[in-house]
Amino acid sequence: MDSAFKRDKDNKKTVVSKFELFKKPINTHNVLFYYVPFYGAASYSALSVNVLNPGLGVRMFPKRDVTNILLLSTLIGTGLYIYDRKHMRAAPKIPKVGYSVFGALMFSFGSVLMWAVMRSILPESSIIATTCGISSALGLVKAGTNYMEFVDSQVKN
Repeated sequence: MDSAFKRDKDNKKTVVSKFELFKKPINTHNVLFYYVPFYGAASYSALSVNVLNPGLGVRMFPKRDVTNILLLSTLIGTGLYIYDRKHMRAAPKIPKVGYSVFGALMFSFGSVLMWAVMRSILPESSIIATTCGISSALGLVKAGTNYMEFVDSQVKN
C-alpha cells in the first residue's frame, strides 16, 4: 500500500495526512525516543535559521534570545535518538549515555560551526539565509538518520 494512502473500514483508499504518518501511541518509550527526538529535529531546523538569519529570531522573539533553548532541545532530542538505536543496545548504560552525549554534541556544534561559516560567505539576504538554513538542516538530519539506519543494519540480532 502506498504510504500516502490507507484503507478505511470499507476498504477504500483514503489520503493520509502527513501528521497521521507520524502518530505513535503515547507511552514513556515513544515520548522519550520518538516524540522528543522529533521535537529535537524541529528545534534543529529552527536553530539553523536562527544562526543563519539571527534577525528573524529577534523579530519573532524580541524579548528573549531563543538560541540556547533551541540548542538544548536539539541536544536532548539528538541524544535520545542516538541512545535508543539498535547498535547501542549492547552498550553498558554509562558508556551508552556518554556516546549519546558525544554524538549529540558533535552533530549539533559541528552544524552550528558550519552554519556560522555559511553565514559569513552567503550574501546578505534573509530569504537566502533562511532557505540555506532549512535545507541544510533537513539534509543533515536525513544524512544522520540514514547513517544511523546503516549502522543499525550491520548489527546481528
